[in-house]
Amino acid sequence: MKVYFDTNIVIDILKRREPHYKNSNDILMLAINEEIEGIISASSITDIFYLLNKEFKDAKTTVSVIFDILEIIKPVDILVNDLYFAKNLEFPDFEDAVTSAVSQREKAEYIITRNKDDFSKSVIPAVTPLEF
Repeated sequence: MKVYFDTNIVIDILKRREPHYKNSNDILMLAINEEIEGIISASSITDIFYLLNKEFKDAKTTVSVIFDILEIIKPVDILVNDLYFAKNLEFPDFEDAVTSAVSQREKAEYIITRNKDDFSKSVIPAVTPLEF
């Protein structure tokens, strides 16, 4: 089963953000144990870098931590067609529309997020880590 990790889930894991860390990390463990295939948009990686490096204040460490998790969660490209497809989805937030478009193209079965209401128009169901 393929699942899309929303950026907030990866940030919860890498920053050990409470009270979200445990549930998000449980999903990561499923990917580590190869019970699921985790994917994330390659464009999310720069967002994750920005948010993590504000805390770590060391680009080399931040990049290293990110690449460690990319051994588990596979980054997938955003294609130009994904952007045009997302534009027509009419989501309130374009970033969420792109996430939905990419997860649909990649044939993910779920989008794992803490903000599932943001994906109410998504063809791919969005669930919280706890729900999953």
